[in-house]
Amino acid sequence: MTHMPAAIARPFPRSFSWLQIVRLGLVQTALGAVVVLMTSTINRVMVVELALPAIVPGALVALHYATQVLRPRWGYGSDVGGRRTPWIVGGMAALCLGGFGAAAATALAASHLAAGLALAVLSFLLVGMSAGAAGTSLLVLLATGVEAGRRGAAATIVWVMMIAGFAVTAPLAGHFLDPFSGARLVAVSGTVSLIAFAVAVLAVTGIEPRRPEAAGRAETKPPFRAVLAQVLAEPAARRFTLFIFVSMLAYSAQELILEPYAGLVFAMTPGATTKLAGLQHGGVLAGMLFVAGVTVFIGGPVLGSLKLWTAVGCGLSALALGTIAFGGPIGPDFPLRAAVAGLGFGNGVYAVAAIGSMMALAGRGGEAERGTRMGVWGAAQGVAFGAGGFLGTLAVDLARLVASEPVYAYAAVFAAEGILFLVALLISLRVEHVTVGRRHNPLTETASFQLNSGFEAR
Repeated sequence: MTHMPAAIARPFPRSFSWLQIVRLGLVQTALGAVVVLMTSTINRVMVVELALPAIVPGALVALHYATQVLRPRWGYGSDVGGRRTPWIVGGMAALCLGGFGAAAATALAASHLAAGLALAVLSFLLVGMSAGAAGTSLLVLLATGVEAGRRGAAATIVWVMMIAGFAVTAPLAGHFLDPFSGARLVAVSGTVSLIAFAVAVLAVTGIEPRRPEAAGRAETKPPFRAVLAQVLAEPAARRFTLFIFVSMLAYSAQELILEPYAGLVFAMTPGATTKLAGLQHGGVLAGMLFVAGVTVFIGGPVLGSLKLWTAVGCGLSALALGTIAFGGPIGPDFPLRAAVAGLGFGNGVYAVAAIGSMMALAGRGGEAERGTRMGVWGAAQGVAFGAGGFLGTLAVDLARLVASEPVYAYAAVFAAEGILFLVALLISLRVEHVTVGRRHNPLTETASFQLNSGFEAR
């Protein structure tokens, strides 16, 4: 196996502090602020104000997810240079430009439809590629500088701060968009993009240690295809890639069918189903905070095991989906809200443990391929998430062709998603065991001054 010289592969002199982890989380906040305008506001404007078919923004979002297959290439690029900050800053610059371009394209489509849609395609492609470049390098930087005992908490912080970007930007942008016009949309998007880029730059400035001068004279790294083949040849990397794909497929497949299910089967109003979605997101946050608290403040060989919490999260999610599936025929007496909250909690436990494991395992099998390895997993996650939503709705439509009532069609799909989570659970049990011990800092103990010193493979 080819490795980069010690000057490049050398670990951080110290682990990130909580303040530094929050600073890196601000990059995700900035990223979320730009993306939410594209997935919500611009989506709505295209369908309502421009009266375009819903498939138009749907196809544009699909383009965004399709570009996630390039994540391994972006990770490889940061491996070659040995630094992640330029890729984060460059990715955020391109992301903000793409977000602004999408708003300009939407405004242009009102008068010149073909030109507007052509610009929209380019902008969404740019957003997808740049989000992959910045997001992959950010996760690699976190994986490199966060000690084992803080990885679950770090994953929670980064995830929550991305959601904060959604939560803060959407209402503020909505306030300044009224009364609506194409010019206002462009102005608001441009302002959000500028602020997001400034926040991201300030967040990462000076946070990554400078690599030694000797690194500039490092030996040539093998070509991308050779490095990618090397990563995919690793049994552990392949197994974790499969786990990420299957679990994210199950995770995202219910995204677009839960609210219609509640409306059709339980006669919930649009407002009630929106509150139901909020209840699910609250459960996700609770699950994340639970795992972060247990791994940071208790830890140990059992409760500190990210492998354990990944399996528990998959199991809880499968149980909740099965409950939701079998609860439909019961009717209004079924406690749907409790089941959805349970689904959110299981999803949160799974998500934060899986991200923490991803950070922990990125350096396994070779430090020099850390970015490429993270890119492979990011690509599996992005493609599965994009495919899950589409396949979930397609499965419901197909099931309704043979089912006598809508409730049975939805129930069959929810049950299938639960089975996918059980398959993911079985795969996760074969992934390396990462244990977090309380008060144990593997990055600062000189006797084990290696990035992977706090991990155990069982």
